[in-house]
Amino acid sequence: MSKAALIVVAAAILAGCTGTPPLDPRPAGNPMGVDLSGQWELRTAAAPRRVAEQTIRIPRSVNTGAQPGAQPGERPRSRRSRSDGGSLHVFLVSGNALKITQTEYGLFFSFDRAVVEEYNFGENRKVNVGPIEAQRVAGWDGNRFIAETMDEDGYVLTESWRLDADGALLQRDISITRDAKTEFEDRQVFVRAQSGV
Repeated sequence: MSKAALIVVAAAILAGCTGTPPLDPRPAGNPMGVDLSGQWELRTAAAPRRVAEQTIRIPRSVNTGAQPGAQPGERPRSRRSRSDGGSLHVFLVSGNALKITQTEYGLFFSFDRAVVEEYNFGENRKVNVGPIEAQRVAGWDGNRFIAETMDEDGYVLTESWRLDADGALLQRDISITRDAKTEFEDRQVFVRAQSGV
């Protein structure tokens, strides 16, 4: 058996020992030529809530917004313990004002002029927030841009973005799953901003 074959076999054995299969990569490019660029505002029935006031269950009650006394743009600190059921809350960013910049190779999401998330088309890499590391894949599925982030416990955060109403609306679907069970789901709808964001 060649040295290269031994390395492949060893890698397969190690991957099997981890228990959680890696995320399937997504294709690079933008085959349908969809452009999500623009300045967007979160559409809500009630008065918009500040990100710092938002608390969602992922899958237990974890604050996804800024901590009291946090500086603008500062990532939320993790309160994670093994009983929290996952660390993905640190990768979930939201806000009332959103600016999307799209290039030939990727997307930049700027929430409330503070936090910027970058996704490359076809990416398959490790990402981290402080000591928390996860695998991320991102790319297009038809007219939807999809980013999936999986933590070490096998929880998968899926964010899907697509235009609706002839480009006047931007829909963001968010879910967290583990072992094919949905732990959390949410939908956000953004409208094109009338003024600068």
